[in-house]
Amino acid sequence: MAQASPAYKILLVDDDADILELLEYNLLKENFLLAKATNGKEAIAAAKTFQPHLIIMDVMMPEMDGIEAARQIKSNPEFKNTLILFLTARGEEYTEIAAFESGATDYVVKPIKLRALISRINALLTREVAVPESKNDVISIGDLVIDRVQYAATFQGRALILPKKEFELLSFLAKNPNKVFNRDELLEKVWGSDVFVVERTVDVHIRKLREKIPEYYIKTLKGVGYLFSIDKA
Repeated sequence: MAQASPAYKILLVDDDADILELLEYNLLKENFLLAKATNGKEAIAAAKTFQPHLIIMDVMMPEMDGIEAARQIKSNPEFKNTLILFLTARGEEYTEIAAFESGATDYVVKPIKLRALISRINALLTREVAVPESKNDVISIGDLVIDRVQYAATFQGRALILPKKEFELLSFLAKNPNKVFNRDELLEKVWGSDVFVVERTVDVHIRKLREKIPEYYIKTLKGVGYLFSIDKA
């Protein structure tokens, strides 16, 4: 198995000491740099000092649950590119949807399958944190400007706070204007085939984008999919 870069930092958050010990033991062997927390409040404080590339977090914890912790972390622009992988015994769909709405990148249900989990972690970090390819294009459509090199976007000159997946979804749609994509296509193009998320994840990210830019940019074709439009009508 190819090892991830030693520079990758992972924050482990779980109130189960055995889980923390198991993860720590196996991830140290993969040359990751690690920090630990036992609840959501500790996770927020640790994230500020440790600056992790990835947070692996349980949902049900004392003091503050993982979903609320993720929501607070992702609301801070400093962590807009920080990845969050939920590792939890909660397998119901509504909890998974809540996790993605809070800013999760991936969601894994316990019990842990260590080899599969480590492969998933390496895939996430390699794809999401690696230095992006040289992209010299800046997409400018009306009052919306998307700089794909700087991972930045503005509307009417105002900077938009976009977590990584929201930015990538907006960028992908904007560079393919007036073309309809269904949910499966967007999941494949933006999230990749090795991340298992529900189709509703696309709807959640579209809704969040529409809270930040006018709705006319992203149109819904009922029963078909989504389209980025340059027409305000």
